[in-house]
Amino acid sequence: MTHPDYNSPLALKAFLDDNGMAMQKKFGQNFLVNADARSKIIDHLDVSKGTTVWEVGPGLGCMTDELLRRGGTVTAFEIDHGFARLVREFFADSAKAGAFSLVEGDVLKTWKKHAEANGTPERFFGNLPYNVAATIIADTINAGVRFEKAVVTIQKEVAQRMTAKEGTEQYSSFSVLCQWAYTIKNVVELAGGNFWPVPNVASRAVLMTKREDFPRCENPTLFMRMIRQLFSSRRKTVRNNLLALAGAEKTDAALSQAGISPSIRAEALSVDALLHLSDALNAVLHEGA
Repeated sequence: MTHPDYNSPLALKAFLDDNGMAMQKKFGQNFLVNADARSKIIDHLDVSKGTTVWEVGPGLGCMTDELLRRGGTVTAFEIDHGFARLVREFFADSAKAGAFSLVEGDVLKTWKKHAEANGTPERFFGNLPYNVAATIIADTINAGVRFEKAVVTIQKEVAQRMTAKEGTEQYSSFSVLCQWAYTIKNVVELAGGNFWPVPNVASRAVLMTKREDFPRCENPTLFMRMIRQLFSSRRKTVRNNLLALAGAEKTDAALSQAGISPSIRAEALSVDALLHLSDALNAVLHEGA
């Protein structure tokens, strides 16, 4: 099957019409129709022959095609049955050669089972649907899965949360989680006109590079629980948010050991300070154990 013109909204619409398909808003589907932007984004992923890649939401395969051209071994996750059928046809030869495979269904429900059966790749890539972007990023980190490099195109607001620093309104448990696991760099700004259909939000591609010093805490599971608890009520102090997790005595002991004021709020604490607090909390919770 011949690929459509990935740079032409009119050609893409005609192709979908000819195949009895339409874009589905519920899946957050938008095609990146700017060829230069596509090339720049994939450049940052650093794919060469044999590099293993997970791609979320291949759509009609414009990025998939480029990843395969660069020698990548691609596993694509696609929820839309129509797109899944088409990319299977587009990349049938690559599949026969062992360079392409498709996992059909909701990536949030399929990626763990696929990882258990096949391992995790070196790279992670996707123009992530806005309604699941933060969830898939957080889920992989929470599960202890990190990629050497990941490049994701996401809603600008989500990208800003990923890179937000302490003391800012956008700083959250998601910011801490991302910066704990990865070094994050903004790489391409994308106004709505780069996509078809045109979304009503701006997008940004970010490069996530695995931190070699991860994890830098005694108990990663406790750290992840702690940051969720600390940011659960932003107006509360660190002490008041921690009470439900550790009780008054151990909370006070951990804060004292970490040198953190009980009256401070979580958004004022850096990632390093939160890691230090996690180690202190882990120590007091296991005293005498």
